[in-house]
Amino acid sequence: MPGSHGSLTKAGKVRQLTPKVPRTGVNSRSKKIPRIRNQILYEKRVERKKYAGQANSINAQKHNRRVQQRR
Repeated sequence: MPGSHGSLTKAGKVRQLTPKVPRTGVNSRSKKIPRIRNQILYEKRVERKKYAGQANSINAQKHNRRVQQRR
C-alpha cells in the first residue's frame, strides 16, 4: 500500500483544539447504571405488567390493549 492516510504527527490535533462544551438540558443528567436500569425495566414489565417504554407511545397503547383483552 503506497503511503498512509496522514502523518502520525497530526494525530489528535483537531480534537485537542476544539473547546469543551458543557452538556445542557436532557443530556446533562447522568444515566443510571445499566444493571439498575434493567432491574427497573424488569420490575415494570414482569412484576407490574406495564409497558416499560414511554407511556403514550404507539407500542404502549398496543400493550395496554393486549393486557385488557387477556383479562
